[in-house]
Amino acid sequence: MTRDEEILNLIELLLTAEIYNQNTNLNVNDLTPVAREVYGIHSMDGERAPIVVAESALQRVLGIPDAHLRLDKHPLTLYEEFGHRLRITSLPAGLTWFLKNGGKPLIEKNPALAWYAHEQDPSIGISYEKVREMNPRFEDSRVYLDRRISRMLAEDDKLRSGLDLIIISAPEEVEQTIDDIICSPDQLSRIVKLKVALEHLEFLKSRRVYDIGKLLFIGPPGTGKTSLAFALARVLHMPILEVRLSMVTSQYLGETSKNIDRIFDVARLLSPCILFIDEFDFLAKSRVGDDHGAMKRAVNALLKNIDRISLIRNKVLLIGATNHPQLLDEAAWRRFDEVIPFDLPDIQTRELILRRLLIESNTEVDIPNIAKNTDGFSGADLKMLVREAILSALTDGRSEISTEDVKKGESLIKTRDEHRARNWI
Repeated sequence: MTRDEEILNLIELLLTAEIYNQNTNLNVNDLTPVAREVYGIHSMDGERAPIVVAESALQRVLGIPDAHLRLDKHPLTLYEEFGHRLRITSLPAGLTWFLKNGGKPLIEKNPALAWYAHEQDPSIGISYEKVREMNPRFEDSRVYLDRRISRMLAEDDKLRSGLDLIIISAPEEVEQTIDDIICSPDQLSRIVKLKVALEHLEFLKSRRVYDIGKLLFIGPPGTGKTSLAFALARVLHMPILEVRLSMVTSQYLGETSKNIDRIFDVARLLSPCILFIDEFDFLAKSRVGDDHGAMKRAVNALLKNIDRISLIRNKVLLIGATNHPQLLDEAAWRRFDEVIPFDLPDIQTRELILRRLLIESNTEVDIPNIAKNTDGFSGADLKMLVREAILSALTDGRSEISTEDVKKGESLIKTRDEHRARNWI
């Protein structure tokens, strides 16, 4: 970062703090994630306290030591030695200076600044609504999620055992986006329906329409079931609670039912959220035969909890995923209001996936031909193929991917599948 860039970033934070403090109509979602961290905002609860820009926070977050020395010749800043704080002395003059010195791109990513700039001069041409919409929400942050978890444990420490069985991700931590996934028209329509339901919860409650939001994803490994579940966390602005039923089953089977109850309790308390149960067939399998009594109780506990959870009542979206739908009995199937299939991609879909995976790569390979030669490959297989092709090129000291690199990737997948099919007994 150049010195000029450092000064712009510092002035942005000083302007934002002053705008926020003077205008109570703005809230935490009008602050950028970096600004929240500098100002030490960890909650949306309680009174709206004034925010300050401390030099220690600037060094910790931005890596700029002695920020007041960077701004010692700036006519619009003031350094308070008591408390080691910085502030801007004039908002209108500060905005004028900021715009003249190349700050417009930063305003276009900062809702508080965008709001103030539009109020001062609409001709600047920056839409506050658009900037705010693009700004990451505080409710999507890990900081906000951790605060909610801490509060939940303070009220009931017994839930800690349930948390130990769940991997929780805030929306901001999820790498997958809906744009990264090639969804079928049917899958996209289900997503739209979920968004509409969440926007009209009270209407649906008044009509007693509750059978929405329990989805079962079925299909072979690598077809995008987990990726779509995680992408929905970002689309719906909900944390995702990932559960693998094989982890829930205690070596003492008698504890499994309690574990399942606690997981659903956590989901209700952290709502709105997504509860994603992978390996759903592990417990909710056919209950025909001489299964252990404790395992039967565990299956019953799972089905009972599914009955009691609701997107409309509890704001919990339940997603089960399985590679083996044939193992689920009728009682398990009935719990889901929608079953969404994930099939192996056809040739057109494989071509779309490959184009997306190679969009930033330097290559002139024949993508339609690759799609033709990869019949039976899953989306995960294609991703691995492209990864291997990139590594092959880099190993040879090249950045451009060749047809030979792609063939090495194809060979890797096919050899792996041959090994998987071997019988070592």
